[in-house]
Amino acid sequence: MANSAIIMAYVGVALMVGLAGIASAIGTAICGQAAVGAMKKNGGAFGSYMVLSALPGSQGLYGFVCFFMVTNLYPLVGPAITPAQGAAVLGIGLLVGMVNLLAAVYQGKVCASGIAAIGNGHDVMGKTLILAAFPELYAILTVAATYLIASVAISWGAPEVVEAVAPVAEAAAEVAAEVAPAL
Repeated sequence: MANSAIIMAYVGVALMVGLAGIASAIGTAICGQAAVGAMKKNGGAFGSYMVLSALPGSQGLYGFVCFFMVTNLYPLVGPAITPAQGAAVLGIGLLVGMVNLLAAVYQGKVCASGIAAIGNGHDVMGKTLILAAFPELYAILTVAATYLIASVAISWGAPEVVEAVAPVAEAAAEVAAEVAPAL
């Protein structure tokens, strides 16, 4: 049973990092293609094109952050993993991978439209950034969901693992409490 749990966890980790990375590659490529076309008309706005093209790259970073959360902050992936924890990591992987994939692709489309409009001489950089933030929000929520799911799933493990992680979880909760009012 432990072998299937660790396999589920590794599949989950591969999905969260792999799909999020693929997502960023697709999203930035969509923007890059639009930027090349827009430079033909308005080469002076390259800075705006570059900023908008980089936005979908954040989803790959979120997948990587989630990977560190399930392997280091809450060490769910390891020899003491339970079947419930393996299923939790698989679920996290599906959630992070799919949401970030769709967020990056659609954010790329929003940014590509803004790039095309800037290329045609319209002053829409700020408005495009605002609209591009909407898909980004859902990608960010996958990091929060990973934190919440992993913090619960760690308690499903061996008592020695739960005790080892307790100080880290308390410190993370304190930081979150301090940062939340600033947001």
